[in-house]
Amino acid sequence: MAQAVADGAKKADDVEVKIVRIKEFDEVKQAMSSNEYYVKAQEMQSDIPEATHEDLKWADGIIWGIPTRYGSMPAQMKQYLDSAGGLWMNGELEGKATAVFTSTGSIHGGQETTALTTFVPLMHFGMIFVGLPYGENPEQLSADAVGGSPYSASTVAGPEGGEQPKEVDLTMAGRLGTRVAKISAALKALR
Repeated sequence: MAQAVADGAKKADDVEVKIVRIKEFDEVKQAMSSNEYYVKAQEMQSDIPEATHEDLKWADGIIWGIPTRYGSMPAQMKQYLDSAGGLWMNGELEGKATAVFTSTGSIHGGQETTALTTFVPLMHFGMIFVGLPYGENPEQLSADAVGGSPYSASTVAGPEGGEQPKEVDLTMAGRLGTRVAKISAALKALR
């Protein structure tokens, strides 16, 4: 999903994209060490740099990939946002476009609630939330088990986390990347 979002962002003019990851808790690594899909995902992400506050300042727009934990963002993400209080205090993220993509273990695992609850702290930073409108994403109007809503791009990873995104999920994720990149460019002139 992250790569699809990045590829979509690159379709906009004059865009540089960084993919970074939020630091994992040692306790989670230990607790999840017997889950083959978790271990595989950690290995696949090992060469992706950990996110810093400098990355947030650098970016004109930020698209957050947030796995769902019980219907909201995981503690790792919340801790990262909480640690950025200095950026909030100085208004350094104000006026930047932001969006979310997420995954859940099941169809009703909290894709929409994760996006909606993430909206709250991002608004406190003064960011401008960008959604995924139906007009550009008719795939959302489906009775099939596909990700995506007006709030975020999403996918179902399965109860053990071993499922891969469907092509339709990747398509909507790419569109979200393009949309945020274009809106970020327009907003940059206003900041």
